[in-house]
Amino acid sequence: MSHGVDIIKHSGKRPTESFARFKLYDSVVAACRSVRTPDGQAEAIADAVCDSVLAWLKTRPEVTSNDIRIIATKHLKNHHPEAAYLYEQHRITI
Repeated sequence: MSHGVDIIKHSGKRPTESFARFKLYDSVVAACRSVRTPDGQAEAIADAVCDSVLAWLKTRPEVTSNDIRIIATKHLKNHHPEAAYLYEQHRITI
């Protein structure tokens, strides 16, 4: 489901796309599972992070994918610092 915010993709080489909560949710769940967080807890954390990012997005018509990563990491650190580190470093390590 899109939320009316255009996401400018990393480096601007790919076209913009609408924000899709499920992509953020899936990536946060994956980061949590990577540090052996139980599924239910990983999903609850992902929901909380997505809600925080959506609240932040409400006043912005467009943002970069990096902006979303920064804000999501900030909120994820409140719930699970170890998963936040992996989430933040994901693009660098792959």
